[in-house]
Order: sequence, then C-alpha cells, then structure tokens
Amino acid sequence: MSRPRDYYEILGIGRDADDDAIKKAYRKLALQWHPDRNPGDSAAEEKFKEATEAWEVLHDPQKRAAYDRFGHDGLKGSGFGGGQPFDMQDALRAFMQDFGGFGDIFGQGGERRGADMQIQIRLTLAEVATGLSRTIKMKKPVACDTCTGTGSKPGSGSSTCRDCQGAGQIRQVHRTFIGQFINAVTCPRCQGGGRILDSPCVDCRGEGRRRGEETISVDIPAGVADGNYLTMRGKGEVGRQGTPPGDLAVIFRVEEHDIFQRHGNDLLAEFPLSPSRAALGGEEKVPTLDGEATVDVPAGVQTGRILRLKGKGLPVLNGRGIGDLLLRTVVFVPTKLSSKEKELYAEIGRIEEKKPHKPDKALFDRIREAFRV
Repeated sequence: MSRPRDYYEILGIGRDADDDAIKKAYRKLALQWHPDRNPGDSAAEEKFKEATEAWEVLHDPQKRAAYDRFGHDGLKGSGFGGGQPFDMQDALRAFMQDFGGFGDIFGQGGERRGADMQIQIRLTLAEVATGLSRTIKMKKPVACDTCTGTGSKPGSGSSTCRDCQGAGQIRQVHRTFIGQFINAVTCPRCQGGGRILDSPCVDCRGEGRRRGEETISVDIPAGVADGNYLTMRGKGEVGRQGTPPGDLAVIFRVEEHDIFQRHGNDLLAEFPLSPSRAALGGEEKVPTLDGEATVDVPAGVQTGRILRLKGKGLPVLNGRGIGDLLLRTVVFVPTKLSSKEKELYAEIGRIEEKKPHKPDKALFDRIREAFRV
C-alpha cells in the first residue's frame, strides 16, 4: 500500500501556514480541479478529493494538531479518517458544507442548511476507562411547533420556486479568457428551500424554526483521549423552512488525575516504598482506576525501577486490548524517627560497616578511564 501524501505538500504550503494561507491555497486548487470545471476527468476528481481531504484536516485546529504530532495515524479514531477512504461524495459534501457551493468559495451564495454546533464534555480518567452515556441539554434553534418546521401558516401551502425550479440552487455560467466557469449558488429567491411560501407562519415569521432546547444522549466509547471528538449528524441547528440541520461536534476533554499520568493506553504512577520494603521485597497493595491490586516487589529494588501490572491501564479506542499500569518505584527516607527506629537503623549501620565494600566494577572502570593520560 502506498504511503499517503503529506497534506501540506498537497496544498503547497509550509507547516507554519496560518488559516488564511490554508484557505487561499485550497480555493486555488478547488477552482482548478472542481468536477464542474473538469467533467469526466478522473484525474481532476482525484486531485479535488486530495485537496479537500487536506483542507478538512488543516483548517480544523484539533485535526491539524493531531496530524502535526502523529501524522496520518493521529487521525485514526478521532472522528476523521481512521482508515476509511475519503471518496468523491465525502469531498463534495465537505466542500458544500464549508463553502456552500462553487459560488460561495468566492463569497457568493446563501444559507443551505442549519449551522454546525460544537460542545465540550469533560471526563474523568475513570470514565474514560469504562465509557459511558452522557445526557446533555442544548439551547439552539429547533423546528417551530406551529408550522412543524415548514415556515408556512397552518392550512396554507407553498409553490415551487420559479427561479430554481425547486432545486434550491441556480447554476451560473461565466465565460472568461481562461475558460468557462459554472457556479452552483443558493437561489436568492427561495434561500435554498426550493419553495415559496403562500402565507408565512406568524409564530416563526416564515423561518420554520425558533429558539428552543433539545436533550441529546451521547454514547462515549471507552479509551477516548483529550481532544478526540464525535460528530453527531443532524444534531446541530435546524435549517430554515425544512432545510437539513447542521451537525454537532462533541469534543472530549479529559481531566488530569491526582495519581495517574496517561501515556497512550498505559498509566504511569509513582510507587513509594519504605527502605525496609525495598530491601526485603514482598507484596504491596496499590490503587488502580477500578479499586486495588497487589504487586510483588522484588527484594533489593532501587528507585526508578518500573513494575508493570498488565491490563490495569486504559482500553484501546474502538479496538481490542487494554494498556498496563506502570509503577515507578521511589524509595523514601524517613525524616522523623522514634527512639526504637533510631536504635534499629543504628544496628543496621553497624552491620553494614562490617561488610566489605565492593565498588561497582563498571563505575570504577569509567572513573579510571576518565583520568587516564
């Protein structure tokens, strides 16, 4: 399988390009390779798809950050890419959504659908480990109850827009010295609805929508990371006069944990040990996200040793397997000692003084090498 091309290379921009530079570069390529300008040209279609895919990633802050850090692999499981092919329908849908048509890319055209919305949901690490359903209430435009979203006064009807013949769009042909341009723009007469109201609804004034509230249930899979998001189709703002609703992007924000640090699907925590436990070893109880576990401490363990508890980390998002819990040992020295403890430590000291000291051979060799002339 061939390696995907770099998105910055596709748009012909540097990795430090700002939003305006990204948009300008995409506009140029969309104008050049749009299917309306290149009917039946499969090579042009591929270049249009490629440019639109690059635009969809680089103009979105979350997608761009994931791509900059991890490349194409960073987009898997994030609500974009994930190994799924980006076909022509995806490209045209994204193009129409962001620019409203070939005319809107030059500032023309009107509203075609409800606006997209975005919310954030905060999660604890324990919730990430199990996944959950979260119910949220959103204030947003909803369908008018009186006219059921049509915008027409009850009992009245509508007629097909004579300008666009009900399509909601009109095609404009412009001939220039470099060729013919065909722009599909939102019909200004019906505002993209395709129909003209005989008598507008008095409650929503023909909009077909009003301010309201909707309760939405979000199923959050286990293993999500901070910045991952879920796109809920049709859960954004309701469109005018029955036009399609926008989408809702649910962005996940994972709160920091008091004990554990996340490293992919593994969890890392410091594991404090008393000098006696470090010297003698034995079993110790340690906290996990779902309770306690027992870890076997080897005798003579030193600070910095990593002890692994398999399967005590986080689940793989949309996949199989669970990460591990990694415990970094830290041998602490007590600062306050009772009289009995002082006696015992003094006795240990006397025993240690009687043992012949064997320097670390590797360390000794390094020191000798450093002073060799």
